[in-house]
Amino acid sequence: MAPPSVFRPGLYRDRVAIVTGGGSGIGKAIARELLELGATVLIAARKEERLQEAAAELTADVSGVETAGRIYTKTCNIREEDQVQALIAHAVSEFGGLDFLVNNAGGQFPSPAGAIRTKGWNAVIETNLTGTFLCCREAFSQWMEEHGGSIVNIVADMWRGFPGMAHTGAARAGVDNLTKTLAVEWAHRGVRINAVAPGTIFSSGFDTYGPFFQPVFLAARENIPARRLGTEEEVASSVCFLLSPGAAFISGETMRVDGAGSLWRLNWEVPDHDNMPPYGGRPLPGEDDPGA
Repeated sequence: MAPPSVFRPGLYRDRVAIVTGGGSGIGKAIARELLELGATVLIAARKEERLQEAAAELTADVSGVETAGRIYTKTCNIREEDQVQALIAHAVSEFGGLDFLVNNAGGQFPSPAGAIRTKGWNAVIETNLTGTFLCCREAFSQWMEEHGGSIVNIVADMWRGFPGMAHTGAARAGVDNLTKTLAVEWAHRGVRINAVAPGTIFSSGFDTYGPFFQPVFLAARENIPARRLGTEEEVASSVCFLLSPGAAFISGETMRVDGAGSLWRLNWEVPDHDNMPPYGGRPLPGEDDPGA
């Protein structure tokens, strides 16, 4: 069972929220906390069966919470413009508006950059960057342009590059920049837009990685000053804060939820080599000097 929300019960009563990728992992944790706080939550993902399972689980999770909201589902591939348009239109027509949008849906696969094929590159960019843009644009044009609202985009710890996942690092960096741009362009319409950058979070997505990558994932704790992995609920709480009235003067910001991991060591080994000699060929301190 997830721990109870740290926020005031009923905080989001009468609010309508969409959470993309809400059928599993971090997205489901975000939907759970919004639901507990009283929001009407529409979770979206590509697979109907997963959405229905998640909705049943979330309903059971908040069954004892008097102020809990209601959960609804709608299938949507955020790479498809018409499906994104239909998702936003559904929320507006069925629930009377859209207060919050959480762009959590995404996808990637571990691979060194040299092995990424064009098809795989395009799929990750279209999902993580283009899909996020489409959701933001449609939420704005169909509702928030006239009524305001708050958007939170989920990105990643890509501040020092993203060795092993160059495609998603590039896409998430694009979303970080998009967040800043839209925060300025849409401020006069009462729209706040921020992002949350989870570090290494232990979630249900762990099971999707193969036996080669799982030990690498778990070893990441050695490069985190907090000396542990993060939890889905810690990401969800950060999202709920940025959506809240307490963040009314925060827009264009990306909050790092990573135990200070992005400030310390990178979980990527570089083999010892001599393939980048200095200009002029002079040995540097610590190198072998034949003339010494």
